[in-house]
Amino acid sequence: MAKTPTGKNTSGRGQRDLKVKLKTARGRTLSSSRWLQRQLNDPYVKRAQAEGYRGRAAYKIMEVDDKFRFLVPGARVVDLGCAPGGWCQVAVKRINALGERKDKAVGTILGVDLQEMESLAGTNLYQLDFMDDGADIQVKEWLGGKADVVMSDMAAASCGHKQTDHLRIISLCEAAAYFSFDVLEEGGTFVAKVLAGGAEGELQKVLKQKFTKVMNMKPPASRSDSSEKFVVAMGFRG
Repeated sequence: MAKTPTGKNTSGRGQRDLKVKLKTARGRTLSSSRWLQRQLNDPYVKRAQAEGYRGRAAYKIMEVDDKFRFLVPGARVVDLGCAPGGWCQVAVKRINALGERKDKAVGTILGVDLQEMESLAGTNLYQLDFMDDGADIQVKEWLGGKADVVMSDMAAASCGHKQTDHLRIISLCEAAAYFSFDVLEEGGTFVAKVLAGGAEGELQKVLKQKFTKVMNMKPPASRSDSSEKFVVAMGFRG
């Protein structure tokens, strides 16, 4: 019997009653109403609220890491564009940043974002534009060395034009990749969200030159109607 991310059966009588409907669309555009309707009925949104995560994106990095295992105890992690903090929350537990597992190495996670963020236990948060000159040097100083993992769930603001949005996020992902080349330890991992659409070929080519393995994954937590996927580059050549 199929189950939702909340662990409840998806079959059976009364399932239709679980769907939340908007009472009124007054003051909202059609697109915003559709987005809100989808949020209200998204099992990952409900699960994030129940389990205390700052967003449904937390489950995307969980599912990617479940497959590739790069968030290990003792790892030094940089989360680019970390707001609202869901990826950091997942990393804190998996790298043992709080030292809760006494028999495991204690990891470090550093989150950077353009906007100020509410503090998060086990995470060092900084307001920084990673594309500024010297940002890589600053991050290594804060981290106390190079990183084992650089990850990014960043997305450029959407303009509504599919191809333009695709090019914008690929450009942002490329910037994150080149930043990772400056801060990653040899053997390190780069993980980032991209949008499928054709222009990511050049990024894949560059990553294959810099890493021993480059793979792509669309985790179950990614909405089926979204073109997003995640590139996972492992074994940084240095």
